[in-house]
Amino acid sequence: MSDKAIIGAIGAYIRHQRLEQNKTQAQIAEDAGINRWTVSQIENGGAITLATLIQILRVLDLLNLLSIFTIEESISPIEYARLKEKEKKRARPKPKANDSNGDLGW
Repeated sequence: MSDKAIIGAIGAYIRHQRLEQNKTQAQIAEDAGINRWTVSQIENGGAITLATLIQILRVLDLLNLLSIFTIEESISPIEYARLKEKEKKRARPKPKANDSNGDLGW
């Protein structure tokens, strides 16, 4: 898919979502803090900046679409095995606090 095709698809998606939410271009523009002409250009396949895309997605309550860019920490199987080795294998009784002669009470 070419860059131009991707930009066109983004614009078509924004238009579709805006219409699904029964909002006008003017409403989107005002809430996003951009010009209505800019919204029109984007919906018609015009270039869009990342900042403008974020503003529009926020207004359309679609920021969750960007969650794909979240980095999730993962642990290797070897590191997981090492952590499992360090886990307690059994419980031991705690020493009594009032035992003054050093006898642990076992």
